[in-house]
Amino acid sequence: MGSVSLHTVLLVIAAFSLVPFIWLICATVKDQADFFTYPFLPWDHLGRLTLDNYRRLFAQEPFFGWLVNSLFLTSAHTVVVVTLSSLGGFALAKYQFRFRKTLQIIMLATMLLPSQVLLASSYELMYRFGWLDSYLALLIPGAVSVFGMFLFRQAMQAVPDELLQAGRVDGCSELRVWWEVALPIVRPMIGAYTLLSFMGTWNSFLWPQIILQNPAKYTLPIGLANMLGLPQYQTQYGVLMAGTLLSVVPVIVLFFILQRDFISGLSSGALKG
Repeated sequence: MGSVSLHTVLLVIAAFSLVPFIWLICATVKDQADFFTYPFLPWDHLGRLTLDNYRRLFAQEPFFGWLVNSLFLTSAHTVVVVTLSSLGGFALAKYQFRFRKTLQIIMLATMLLPSQVLLASSYELMYRFGWLDSYLALLIPGAVSVFGMFLFRQAMQAVPDELLQAGRVDGCSELRVWWEVALPIVRPMIGAYTLLSFMGTWNSFLWPQIILQNPAKYTLPIGLANMLGLPQYQTQYGVLMAGTLLSVVPVIVLFFILQRDFISGLSSGALKG
């Protein structure tokens, strides 16, 4: 009986959490007259439901260009940051070297700095490198993640040292030991951090907004934000909602693909000390 009550409560909470998403879906098929009149759908005038918001989105703005830009940047950044974070976590967990604890303390201290504090200095650095309005300014500075390294460090501690040593005895290089022995064991953490990194980069707005100047290079968050304030979009909220709905589809798809690894990875990272 207790299990039934618990699942009932969880279903009610889940239903409430889905209300904003349901509202978003309904907003994309309403015309301007019904947008602020009905909270969800105009049940007494269902014939007014329309797909014009999607047609206007594709006709008036380079939505597919924004989508391709976001997919490229997010995929490239995710691959790089997951690779480097797993390498760093492997080194912190399995190698003994001088000043190891001091290095970890310094790394953790950098996490106390809000990213906004470094915006001015980061912008000047990108200017001196000549990377303004370049994807390099979006990919390179965020390629190394202290948070990701410590997540992988926690997971790598579960890899038996005997397996690593057996790989070395068989003639594996250190990179091959990392690739063929350690990574398969921490696969749940790879899935979990891949999803976290993908979501963070996909939704990134402030830094790309500062760096990118050419509209052809805009990502989805910047493109959708710029739709607000333009004369033709001052009242076309349905078009904006249509773009917003389509922008969350890749994240939802990736979550369903990696949900098992996501839950297992975060659970293993929380339980192993």
